[in-house]
Amino acid sequence: MSSKKMGRPPSDNPKSETIKIRVDQAILSKLDACTERLNTTRSDIVRTGIEKVYDDLQK
Repeated sequence: MSSKKMGRPPSDNPKSETIKIRVDQAILSKLDACTERLNTTRSDIVRTGIEKVYDDLQK
């Protein structure tokens, strides 16, 4: 038998850090609306938002 493990290949950019935030119902509803419209995850929406704010600050 092969000694290699089965499963997903390792990521080039692993997401090992976790953050927890508190939001009200209105923000959560907006976040979920974005996920449905863009067919993506909450985490991806938050990452995109952080990138946009960071890029604006660099200008």
